[in-house]
Amino acid sequence: MVIKSTDVRYSKDYIPFTRDELLDKVRLQMSQERFEHVLGVEKVAVELAQQYGASIEAASIAALIHDYAKERKLQEMHDLIIRANLDLDLLQYGNEIWHGPVGAILAKKELYVEDEEILNAIRHHTVGSSEMSLLEQLIYVADYIEPGRDFPGVDEARKLAKSDLAKAISFETAHTLQYLILKQKKIYPKAIETYNTWVAKN
Repeated sequence: MVIKSTDVRYSKDYIPFTRDELLDKVRLQMSQERFEHVLGVEKVAVELAQQYGASIEAASIAALIHDYAKERKLQEMHDLIIRANLDLDLLQYGNEIWHGPVGAILAKKELYVEDEEILNAIRHHTVGSSEMSLLEQLIYVADYIEPGRDFPGVDEARKLAKSDLAKAISFETAHTLQYLILKQKKIYPKAIETYNTWVAKN
């Protein structure tokens, strides 16, 4: 039986809210466009969780929260990075990188998420990690291929995700770094670590 994200029922083992209650809280933190993206990521994450044997509930929760900090004020995020003793190297980058680790902090503080795997999925969804749990892999890929995405290579990434999750991660990571290099953008060091583990050949 195929489970849709709208059919997922929360046990409250991971979070003290129903899915509808979580949706309401997430919606308040972002624009409608961003919220539609979050719903798209949840849809794909639930499908991948069912295919690869991850917790469907955890996948739904992590997907809905992954961009929780995306539209917070930059000064708030900057200050939180310092107060939380995060890697200060983050301050050389911007919101595209910040919203993952900051989002994990806010998910714990404001949404009472204690599950470390869910927090890591939120924390690492922007640049990945050299070591990622199955849930982290699902969110990393789902964020890249959700139905609202439209860019060269996304259809290939979607095909890979259905057949080999590791290959989808490799494809996504390589193409993201290629894009950053082409645009002469700074590359956060942890993205290089992800590349070295998931893409580079020994």
